[in-house]
Amino acid sequence: MATETSIFKSELIFEQFVEKTYFRGFSVGYEFEEFRYEALVELIFSAVLDFSLPESEKKSITPVNAQRKMRNAAKAVYTSDKYSKRGEFGEILLHIIMRDYYNSIPAISKMYYKDGSNETVKGFDAVHIVPVEQELELWLGEVKFYNNMSNAIRDVIPELVVHTEKKYLRNEFLFISNKIDPLWEYADKVKNLIDERTSLDKIFQRIRIPVLLTYDSEVVKSFKVMCNDYKNALINELNKHHETFRKKDIPKNVDIVLILLPFEHKKVLVEKLHQKLKVWQQL
Repeated sequence: MATETSIFKSELIFEQFVEKTYFRGFSVGYEFEEFRYEALVELIFSAVLDFSLPESEKKSITPVNAQRKMRNAAKAVYTSDKYSKRGEFGEILLHIIMRDYYNSIPAISKMYYKDGSNETVKGFDAVHIVPVEQELELWLGEVKFYNNMSNAIRDVIPELVVHTEKKYLRNEFLFISNKIDPLWEYADKVKNLIDERTSLDKIFQRIRIPVLLTYDSEVVKSFKVMCNDYKNALINELNKHHETFRKKDIPKNVDIVLILLPFEHKKVLVEKLHQKLKVWQQL
């Protein structure tokens, strides 16, 4: 279940069918015998500002500038009409789940540092921290906002391998460190954690990699209401995909948290998201 400090109240949209230490599986469900596209779109857009802006910018939002900041945040997502394969909305979904279900705090916003609105930013898809007692965990997210699970698993595995290599991590940590807001309360702790003089052996003990994979689900397409048969079938489907993922040659020296989110038709969702984005960009 979502934490008591759930920010986006995503538990009103998501039902968590699988909850394990390193595996979560969700259902969006139905309303009046239709997949809850509109509810999911509204949830995603409720997080656009939090996703797009650094902490200092969020704190500067007022009734006077809120509309402008919303418009600029929407433009930062993308402004292209070639959007069918873009992954920003998947990154926002991961942001929501990390915030609501893992109590994470964004360390940087890659959207904010784009050189152009249609630029694809390389590196991890999310950089968050989770305070644990007196220490910090560094959550480095990966997303495949796909309509096919086999393709999502196929494409994410090599990225996980590359993104956990020494050279790549050192370069990514340098990028992260340079983009951290110095006024952020966790700035010094995070910079010390990923400092080039800190052994990667120590850092790896405090890294988690949440991997969000989306897909068009045969189970979701086959039902119109939430019922026990639906729940059992979807749990079986989620567990099957989790088993397939774990059998792949994934890195063993870091904790990988798999998160699965099935859709009815990702293409329909993307069209609705795009239309909403265009409206926001004209506020």
